[in-house]
Amino acid sequence: MSHPVKDLLTQLRKRAKERPTPSDVAAPKSWGDEAADTVAAVVGSWRFIAIQSVLLFAWIVFNAVSAERVDPYPFILLNLLLSFQAAYTAPVIMMSQNRQAEIDRRRNIEDYDVNRKAELEIETLHQKVDLLREREIAQLVAAVDRLTKLLEEKNS
Repeated sequence: MSHPVKDLLTQLRKRAKERPTPSDVAAPKSWGDEAADTVAAVVGSWRFIAIQSVLLFAWIVFNAVSAERVDPYPFILLNLLLSFQAAYTAPVIMMSQNRQAEIDRRRNIEDYDVNRKAELEIETLHQKVDLLREREIAQLVAAVDRLTKLLEEKNS
C-alpha cells in the first residue's frame, strides 16, 4: 500500500511539470496582447482622464462660443466620437483583463499547490516529531522499569 503523502507530492510535482509557470504567461505573447495591455494602462490612468476632460471641455467651449463651429449644440459629433472610443476601447480592455485573469488563475493554482506541499511537509514533520517522542517515552519507561527493578532488588 502506498503512502498518501508521497502520492500527493508525486501528483503535485507532475502537475507542476505539465503546466507553464505564471512568469511564462505574464509576458505578452503577441502584438495584440501587448497592444491591449498598453491601451488598458493608458486608458485606465488619471493622466488619460485629465487630458480627455480638458479636450472635452475645450471642444464644448469652442463649439459653444466660436463662430466657426464644427459641432454645434447638442454636440452630435462629440457623442459619435465618444461612442467610437468606447466601442473600441472596451473590448481591448476586456482582452487585457481576460489575459490578466488567466495569469492570476495560474498563480492561484501554483500558490495552492505550494500551500498543499507545505502542509504535507509540516504533516510529515509532525509525524517525525511524534515518532521521536514515542521513542523517547519508550526509553524513559524502560529506564524507569530498570530503576524500579534495581530498587526492588536492593530493598529485598
